Amino acid sequence: MSAVIENFVVHQLRINQEQELVLIPRKGCFDISVQIEELALQLHHSYNAKLGKGVGGLDDAEHPQFAGLLSALIQEGGDFHAFSVQSAELLKKTLMDFATLETGFVIFSRYQFLATDYLLMAVVNTKEHVEINQDLELNYSDHLDLARMQLAARVDLTEMRVNADKQRYVSFIKGRAGRKVSDFFLSFLGCNELVDIKQQNKQLVASVDEYLAAEQLDPQEKQQSRQAVADYYKEKLDSGEDISVRELSGRLPAEESRTFYDFVKAEQTDSPLEDAFQADRASLKGLSKFSGQGGGVTLSFDRSLYGDRIRYDAGSDTLVIRGIPPNLRDQLLKDNKSD
Repeated sequence: MSAVIENFVVHQLRINQEQELVLIPRKGCFDISVQIEELALQLHHSYNAKLGKGVGGLDDAEHPQFAGLLSALIQEGGDFHAFSVQSAELLKKTLMDFATLETGFVIFSRYQFLATDYLLMAVVNTKEHVEINQDLELNYSDHLDLARMQLAARVDLTEMRVNADKQRYVSFIKGRAGRKVSDFFLSFLGCNELVDIKQQNKQLVASVDEYLAAEQLDPQEKQQSRQAVADYYKEKLDSGEDISVRELSGRLPAEESRTFYDFVKAEQTDSPLEDAFQADRASLKGLSKFSGQGGGVTLSFDRSLYGDRIRYDAGSDTLVIRGIPPNLRDQLLKDNKSD
């Protein structure tokens, strides 16, 4: 699937000779070429593939600057390049306020994908690559390291226009470098996290298990239903669309008086499940496998084997496996002989 790129620009945050953080703005937006379209689409897919996102809205009254800049761009038809420079300056100021030195290329991309209008912002560093030319000489060049992108946020401009009051139109990568990274980026955006996407996916998978247990299906029907959920997840991951609980409900068995959607809304009152959220690829494993580790033991096996080749005795807390993997059996037999 292709994206329609409206605006694309890159600025740079770097440390000068005085060891100060400075912004080097580009003079104007890029002309939308095939190369820019490919880069913007790569950025879109890289962002979608990132795990551990948060969702919220631009409702932080203490940090309203970015919301004001975005409003001037969208509602008043402001200049995109000017918006990007002002936003990058705001990011630099926020970094300085948090005493954080974060350098890299600051990317602003406005585009449409699947009839949805997006604004994606990211701080991306480079990685050195080695190429060999026709004369077998080595050439070194720096490439944008999208795979390691950890500072990025995306505003769903369509959702913001239609359902601004729900405060679910901003998503951001939570990162793995501690809360400080998230804090300064959220402060820059003026965003409060309202939804943890990873937790939503975990909750959905748990709800599927609870629902299938409540429906009193036989093991084969349960496995078929889990596979239907896994297939649905794969479809959404491939297309980049959000999981829809109501749509997923149509893939699961239902009684005349209650569907999976009804079950979720009735049972999840303490921690409500959103009607729609981004799919988390890691959740696929929970749909198809049992896994766990602790005390020096790591186990993982297909759910379809449980109750057949693999059984659990809760009374003795014992897991019985019939037909263990040949390579494991060989190791155990060899160890027995050595004893």
